[in-house]
Amino acid sequence: MNQFFFFYFAGVITLTSVLVVTLRNPVYSALSLLIMFFHVAGLYVTLHAEFLAAVQIIVYAGAILVLYLFVVMLLNVKREDRYHAQLPVAALLGLTFLTTVLLTAVSLRDAGVHAETADGAAGTPGNTETIGRALYSMYLFPFEVASLILLVAMIGAIVLAKRDLFERREP
Repeated sequence: MNQFFFFYFAGVITLTSVLVVTLRNPVYSALSLLIMFFHVAGLYVTLHAEFLAAVQIIVYAGAILVLYLFVVMLLNVKREDRYHAQLPVAALLGLTFLTTVLLTAVSLRDAGVHAETADGAAGTPGNTETIGRALYSMYLFPFEVASLILLVAMIGAIVLAKRDLFERREP
């Protein structure tokens, strides 16, 4: 039953990812992206990573997609047909990716690796606790650097948005 859900989520994720790139209307592309984000969250649930599924929905489907739609509506993107010249390269890369996935699946099947997960015992820590311990112990420095970069980006966005406050006005 787990394989059925995996293949369902993987198929929908693949289909909506292709739709994000191929649809001409940016709003329809964003809706396809929303469907993809929800199915990625469903894939996380099948892997017993409920915290990552919630973060996927809150951060990506909630914040990133709204930001994407805001930029699309703000910029009023003109329609240009310059991407169809890249179709042969895209087809070659897609074929390469499909071949890699198939070869990996065959090698994993021959190695006898199964994707079955063991049920957690009562004494093992939960998913959220494990992520928290790893984030604040082993990955503390990269986490702080990422937060500092986000802070600088936020201050830069405020400065660019409120540029007239910092410029001198002549009487």
